[in-house]
Amino acid sequence: MVLSNNGHRNLERSIVLASNNPGKIREINALLAAQTVKVLPQEEFGVPEVEETGLSFVENALIKARNASLHTGLPALADDSGIEVDALGGEPGIYSARYAGVGATDEANLLKLLEDMAEVPEAKRQARFQCILVYMKHAKDPTPIICQGTWEGRLLTKSAGKHGFGYDPIFWVPTHHCASAELDPEVKNQLSHRRQALDKFVTAFSAIKG
Repeated sequence: MVLSNNGHRNLERSIVLASNNPGKIREINALLAAQTVKVLPQEEFGVPEVEETGLSFVENALIKARNASLHTGLPALADDSGIEVDALGGEPGIYSARYAGVGATDEANLLKLLEDMAEVPEAKRQARFQCILVYMKHAKDPTPIICQGTWEGRLLTKSAGKHGFGYDPIFWVPTHHCASAELDPEVKNQLSHRRQALDKFVTAFSAIKG
């Protein structure tokens, strides 16, 4: 069902966020707080989850953004992100959120990655977070904005820290000599792959708003 502007508050200046992940929602809203638009999670509109059938971060982000826009009639913002590990040939990659199986918890995914990396020496534990952010003005937008952010680091052998979500407890940040989950959220928001992609999006979005 497509919602009209009478169906929700201030929809003229709203973007639907194609995610129900509370961690992503908190981060993106914090990073876009200075913008004049309101970013609303798709669950507020009853948008059904869409199967991520793409074979890349870009394809999956496009699928999610198009689905959210189709069901709400609003511009949509979607991100697809994950962690790439060199020793595993780029895995978990697009399967980061379901590395331990469909419906797996963050802890289960993290533990599987630690198990798969158990015999890999420190010198070969390079990894990076990738984020692809897609913005579509409408469901048939032929020229979506696509932005990429990359955050380089390496994998620890055990968890550290209590902030963040996902693989943050085992992602070592060389510039700050700690795990991502040990960073204050404000610091992480200045460094992360998502922040890098969002900074690019804000620049591009400001230009199209005129």
